[in-house]
Amino acid sequence: MELEAAAALGKYIGAGLACLAMAGAGIGVGHVAGNFLAGALRNPAAAKEQTATLFIGMAFAEALGIFGLVVAMLLLFAV
Repeated sequence: MELEAAAALGKYIGAGLACLAMAGAGIGVGHVAGNFLAGALRNPAAAKEQTATLFIGMAFAEALGIFGLVVAMLLLFAV
């Protein structure tokens, strides 16, 4: 295998692995929202105070996916 072909293969495999973080972000958001919903159904009076925590948790989970996308784009186009 030529050196350039091996480098391209490694680049594409690395970008694909970095995109797995986007799937993890979707799963993370599902867990955050599901746990909030379970807690809100058990104690509806406390749900109003926990809404900000819900949005912060979702933002952190989505940031992981965006970070994975940025790493994949860097691997594809900058390296």
